[in-house]
Amino acid sequence: MKAVRLYEFGPAENLRYETVPDPEPGPGQVRIRVAAAGVHLIDTVLRAGTYDGAVMKPPQLPTIPGREVAGTVEALGEGVDTSWLGAPVVTHLGMAPGGYAELAVRDVDAVHRLAPDTGFDKAVAMIGTGRTMLGVMEMAKVTDEDVVLVTGASGGIGTLIVQYARSLGATVVGAAGGPDKTARVRDNGADVAVDYTEEDWTEKVREALGDKEITVALLGGRGGSVARDSFGLLADGGRVVTYGGGLDEADQPSKEELAKRSISVDSPLGPFMMKRPGGIRSLEEKSLAALAEGRLDPATQTFPLEQAAQAHAALENHDTIGKVVLLP
Repeated sequence: MKAVRLYEFGPAENLRYETVPDPEPGPGQVRIRVAAAGVHLIDTVLRAGTYDGAVMKPPQLPTIPGREVAGTVEALGEGVDTSWLGAPVVTHLGMAPGGYAELAVRDVDAVHRLAPDTGFDKAVAMIGTGRTMLGVMEMAKVTDEDVVLVTGASGGIGTLIVQYARSLGATVVGAAGGPDKTARVRDNGADVAVDYTEEDWTEKVREALGDKEITVALLGGRGGSVARDSFGLLADGGRVVTYGGGLDEADQPSKEELAKRSISVDSPLGPFMMKRPGGIRSLEEKSLAALAEGRLDPATQTFPLEQAAQAHAALENHDTIGKVVLLP
């Protein structure tokens, strides 16, 4: 099969597209003919070798990156029901990489059947990004009384947050970088869409909201001035949930100031998702059901599998919109 392998930590161009042996399913496993493979920001950090190892250890090299795949079951391991053969499926590979390839194996208990006519690229977006979004929303406890600020609102998670928060009846302010991304946020249904690269973006938010204030800030992976400005917009008693990376101390008010303003800051997301009732599996099921029923529609940006290096570079440079997906 064709796959993308990493032999040395470093820049995106270290990813090599080459021929490798086909994987064989073991007992209780299925082999999937991959039609779409998700690219996560964590993939780029692990590739670079800069992950701190607090949650995930760097992979042993050489490795095939990628943890989200969708496609068709083409082979069964011992003990797997024959009804799985030929089924369209999606799965998260968990802690074991191997997604950037034409074939992938996974325990059948971790695989989800897809509804008819489900796009494989959208399924890949929902198995990881969708479940994360639902975890964010559970942690934030958003209601129809909230005014929600979403930074990175044109990204994979941000796009879904805007849709989900609007479905709950909340007022949504989506912030993104650049006019094209801001236009997409507006088209996605945000009540207010602003470009956070403009110096007066917070004033535009205040003007658009009138007598309303931000009650929930969902901060997606961008610290620095965007995070600091977001805290400035937040009403006293507000809630903050971070995703796609935590905040440095310089990105937020002091503990004393947070306490004085009764602002809560929740992260990291991973332990919350694993310990919640039903765990991560139920979030995956809920996410895929919302896709099948048309209640959520993830945005995706696709690259051919052989262009994995270009996909990584684009993601790192913030030149992508929605979930980045590789197509073998």
